[in-house]
Amino acid sequence: MAPVKGGAKERWVRRAPLLPALIFAIVVTQVPFLVTIYLSTLDWNALRPGDRPFVGVDNYVTVLTDTRLRSALLNTVLLTAGAVIFSMILGLALAVLLDRKFVGRSVVRTLLITPFLVMPIAAALLWKHAIYNPAYGLINGLFGGSTDWISSYPKAAVITTLVWQWTPFMMLILLAGLQSQSEEVLEAARVDGANAWQIFVRMTLPHLRQYLELGALLGSIYLVNTFDAVFSITQGGPGSATTNLPYEIYLTTFRKFEYGEASAAGVIVVILTIIVATFALRVISSLFRMEESR
Repeated sequence: MAPVKGGAKERWVRRAPLLPALIFAIVVTQVPFLVTIYLSTLDWNALRPGDRPFVGVDNYVTVLTDTRLRSALLNTVLLTAGAVIFSMILGLALAVLLDRKFVGRSVVRTLLITPFLVMPIAAALLWKHAIYNPAYGLINGLFGGSTDWISSYPKAAVITTLVWQWTPFMMLILLAGLQSQSEEVLEAARVDGANAWQIFVRMTLPHLRQYLELGALLGSIYLVNTFDAVFSITQGGPGSATTNLPYEIYLTTFRKFEYGEASAAGVIVVILTIIVATFALRVISSLFRMEESR
């Protein structure tokens, strides 16, 4: 039976309760973004009050051609890709473990999720002082020596902290994928003589492809905006070794006081995030279609 279509007035009556939330979302997200775009077209330095000439896209050209900002862009890609890839691998291993039945599985699952519930700034300070500290840190306490891990391996220090916090997120997504796999199909493969490795490589991994894509895309959307770990652990250093785009925007705004350049860099980050989010939404839509077709 075809659904009964109401008139325009009835449709507006049904949508009216949603309008306050829609207006609130527009005010707190789109209006600041439009203001940021406007600021990105000005040559505005807070050290020159009253002088804000319109410069068009010059700030975008500066952002895309400046050596320091290009280095920040490269660091953003390396930190994001490193954290996503390693947390994905560890998350897959833990998901396979939790997909099996053993005593205390619910306790282990709760403990493994805990790092994701810790505030990012608290996690960064924990790793900086309790793990990496050369005088009383856990690593030197266990293995000896006085290595300054943050100064010697700054990128690895930041990536390790992000992997510790984001592995539970990847684990939960991949565990959902594993538990949606048909037991009848796996049992049929075992009856046909396939061993555990062959089942994992030829059946489980292809089944998890979209879950892996979803985890990678959602993780990338969040991790590309990482600020807490860089600010707390390395302050972008040594030099600019770990300065990513969000931290570079912070420096441009609050150290150089170049509000126009900082706004242009912020707009570029938003555009990159929207591109990644678009792919994420497509993957989510394909997952829903796959579930509906079962």
